[in-house]
Amino acid sequence: MAEVCPINELGKILLATDGSEFSGCAEKEAVSLSKECSSQLIAISVVEANEEFASEAPQLVEKAEAEAAASLELVKAAAGVAGIDCTTEVHTGDSPYQIIVAEARKNGSELIVMGRRGRTGLTKVAMGSVTARVVGHAPCDVLIVPRGCSLEFKNIFVATDGSGHGEGAAVEAIKIAKKVDGAITAFSVASSDGKLPDAAQNVASVKKMADAEGVACETVTAVGKTYQQIVEQASERKADLIVIGCHGKGGLGTLLMGSVTERVVGHAKCAVMVACKA
Repeated sequence: MAEVCPINELGKILLATDGSEFSGCAEKEAVSLSKECSSQLIAISVVEANEEFASEAPQLVEKAEAEAAASLELVKAAAGVAGIDCTTEVHTGDSPYQIIVAEARKNGSELIVMGRRGRTGLTKVAMGSVTARVVGHAPCDVLIVPRGCSLEFKNIFVATDGSGHGEGAAVEAIKIAKKVDGAITAFSVASSDGKLPDAAQNVASVKKMADAEGVACETVTAVGKTYQQIVEQASERKADLIVIGCHGKGGLGTLLMGSVTERVVGHAKCAVMVACKA
């Protein structure tokens, strides 16, 4: 973690966890980020069960709820050790992503933190489809932290397609890099007709913004499948964090409600921040 809060305006952080090994790093980083930013942490877990199942097998649902509550108590204890104000809530419903998004809206959260995968069955929270839907509807930025990942915020890889949302992602990446004295790599994939000049213009725009803020910025363009290029280029540069926008045009146009972002999130070795509030 950075020694200073890397992200502005983090009054409240919502952690969506299922207590599995796939959520462990998300839990750890949510607590650390809350401490660095003096943020309130709200940790929730969703027991996935529709009304019919709940009425037919209430004992199973109650058991799952108890397990979820016990897991959240561990998060709360870790937050307590770090001196963080943490509240916990267990929810039950047949649409986890809607519950997570609703809680973020209700609490006025500035960031949602999730793991990349979760358990199947009753306590499924952070599977790919749920994560994709959370990002697609989130009222704030979403940080997806895969298993085995540690956040540093020093070497930031921002993918842009030249759209307003791509620019928003770049602005967020530059803000973070400036606060922690980090550097960014501005990356763009050529459009479907292979026009590299367009991609070059996209990254040049980001570099201009970074230069104005005194942030070191490398520019990179490529031709190929968007998600593959993002993942491969970020990995080659040992990025600590990938930042992308919620929506875009062309290559990034299907972002997180579609296949590109799901694949980036699913294959990236580092954490991914989706800038949804931009």
